[in-house]
Amino acid sequence: MESAREGMLRINPGVQVEVIAARVGDAELDQLVAQADVVLDCCDNFATRQAVNRACVHHRVPLVSGAALRFDGQISVFDRRQDNAPCYACLFPPSEPAPEVACATMGVFAPLVGMVGTVQAAEALKLLTGVGQSLAGRLLMVDAMTMEWTTMQLARTPDCPVCSGH
Repeated sequence: MESAREGMLRINPGVQVEVIAARVGDAELDQLVAQADVVLDCCDNFATRQAVNRACVHHRVPLVSGAALRFDGQISVFDRRQDNAPCYACLFPPSEPAPEVACATMGVFAPLVGMVGTVQAAEALKLLTGVGQSLAGRLLMVDAMTMEWTTMQLARTPDCPVCSGH
């Protein structure tokens, strides 16, 4: 993490970069999300994704989610500032068994991570600057074997255990 900070400062010494511990508890996560304008979820496990989503819903902070496994990638924006927008738990309910497939054991096509990350960065910049239309309410999927991109509409789950009360 520190090397990424140093690299960013070499490119642009005028930016402020705060390195945050790789693992934080729920209380610290809640504090960090409360201070954010947008959150990018780049983690590789279901429990962390659910925790980040809960904090984003609670503070109404847009969440830009990206995932890559094998040759498949997906990106979405969960923006609970919009009343009818779904959250991550609407798409992947926390009560369902966690799909415990990690990049370390299943593998990931290296260029796919860059593709997903680039789209996440674009979505974050659009949210921060207020330009364009975000992926809120849509799931963008890429199959790197065929280079086909597919978009699926997402709907809010009325009885979602995370966002139905917010």
